[in-house]
Order: sequence, then C-alpha cells, then structure tokens
Amino acid sequence: MQGQGHAQPVQRPPHDAVLVLLRVVFVAMGLFSVGFLAWVMMLRLATVTRRSADYGLLVAVAAADILSIVLLATEPGDDVHTVGGYLGITLLFGALLATVVYYLAADVRHFQRQREAYAAQHAARGYGYPQPSSPFTAVTTPMGAQPPHTPPPHTVPPVARPPHSQPPNSQPPIPAPPQRPAPARIEQVRAELDELSDYLRKHDGTGEGGR
Repeated sequence: MQGQGHAQPVQRPPHDAVLVLLRVVFVAMGLFSVGFLAWVMMLRLATVTRRSADYGLLVAVAAADILSIVLLATEPGDDVHTVGGYLGITLLFGALLATVVYYLAADVRHFQRQREAYAAQHAARGYGYPQPSSPFTAVTTPMGAQPPHTPPPHTVPPVARPPHSQPPNSQPPIPAPPQRPAPARIEQVRAELDELSDYLRKHDGTGEGGR
C-alpha cells in the first residue's frame, strides 16, 4: 500500500500592487478590443487557478467571440441591419461584460484564499520547528555523542537529634516513714508475753494457795 503524499507547500502570493496592475491590463485588453480579446482574461484566470471549470469557461468565451465575429462578418454592409448582425453584437458585448465580472471576482477570491493558506502554513511551520534555545535552557548534544555526566547533588545526611529528656520533677520526693527493725519488735513482743505468763502463773499460784 502506498501512503498519501505530503501536500505541496503553498507559494507566497504576489504583492497586491502587482495583482491590481495585472487585472487592469487584462481588463483593458478586453475593453479596447471591443470584446474580441475577452478570452485573454479567461486564459489568464485558468492559468492561475488551474481549474477545469475555468478552462471550460475559456472555451465558451472563445467560442462566443468566434461566433459573434462570424455573424458580424456576414453583414452585407458596414452598418448592422440584419438579425444576425444584432445577435452578433449582443453576444459580443454580453460575453465581454460577463467575462470582466467573473474574471475580477474569481481572481480576487483565488489570491485571497492563497494568502490565507500561506499565512496558515507559515504559522504551522513556526509552531512545528524548534525555536532557538536560550542560554538558560539545556544544550542539545549531537547524535552519537554522550551527554556530559552530571554528578548527583550532594545531600547532607540528617543529623540524629538526642531524645527529648523529661524535665526533672520540681517536687521533692516524700520520705518514707521510718520503720523499726523487725527483730527488735519481736523481742519486745516476746518479753511482753513472758511477763504476761509470769503474771498469770503468779496469779494462779496465789489463787490455789488461798483455797
């Protein structure tokens, strides 16, 4: 399969002064020739636009000019007296008027479209091609060349901070109540028990003696 070809670039249209001059010249040729050269305007238009319709109108105008010349040539005298002569004059001037109007309108429209297409192509070309890089942008390297090695940026390792210490308690510690040693307490209880047993023993001995 063959792909579609690229569109041909649009040529830059001529200057407006040149176009106006050409229009004046070709219209003047048709007017000063009394319509016998009206086909020259259509030849100019068909050459510029390259449209099949304009080539067809060129053939029609040329045929109308030839027919009008034949009708006028068949007139017996210098003056026009017959229907053929009047028909030839009407055809000649009618073709001239229609050709002038169509030529000017089609020529202006064609170059206006060409100017718009050229402006659009120029704008698209400006967007499609890379713009010149500024000195602050990265420099492009040619194909096959290795870009310069850029070392990675040096990063400072994070410093470990010491754990946040709790502030010391402002209240002084409450002292525990003093405790006496346990053996001394046991000896005191034992002494008390011995005294109590002695007392009871004496009391029991006194009671038995009284009986």
